[in-house]
Amino acid sequence: MPTQLSRSMPIAAAQSTVFVVDDDPEFRESVSLLLESVKLKAQVFVSAEDFVENYDREQGGCLVSDIRMPGMSGMELQKWMSENDVKLPVILVTAHAEVPMAVEAMRAGAVDFIQKPYSPQQLLERVKQALRQDELRRAEERQEEGTLTLLASLTPREREIMDLLLDGGTSQRIGNRLKLSTKTVDFHRRNMLDKMRVDSIVELTKILHPRD
Repeated sequence: MPTQLSRSMPIAAAQSTVFVVDDDPEFRESVSLLLESVKLKAQVFVSAEDFVENYDREQGGCLVSDIRMPGMSGMELQKWMSENDVKLPVILVTAHAEVPMAVEAMRAGAVDFIQKPYSPQQLLERVKQALRQDELRRAEERQEEGTLTLLASLTPREREIMDLLLDGGTSQRIGNRLKLSTKTVDFHRRNMLDKMRVDSIVELTKILHPRD
């Protein structure tokens, strides 16, 4: 079972965790103590297999892993995460001779790598950046889930009128197309906006297409 160190965390979300994966007990202890010193929550694993077996998908944060370990390597762990839709940002720790491997890992999705020897401050800065990145991703996912819930509350007619409004249709044109009065279209439009918790089509567009 993994060893866990829990502390209140002023950086990123309170539930975020730094997952430390390494077969070297000295490395695990030194990184855990470093994270503890700035009140970050850490959970350490003795191997990549240990992480795969015990990781809780509900936990956000980031992963710090050595590239070379007995059994599953850091690269193989990253591949497993990608294949299993584990979206934690990955920071790989590497020796100088492994830099080409780390570059390959970044191309495959790792957010960063740190070359040994590194300073404690360097590791902390990379971890903080990764935690912020994960919290932003989770916030976007929560917003998307909320939007889907609101969309599910619309009636088929409200959804139809919403789609036509988003395509630039006016109440009169939509009424002509659907054989409805303008008053009826406006009624459904108001209900739709109320259910989506917005005041205008412009606001609706922003929550449905936040990256545009």
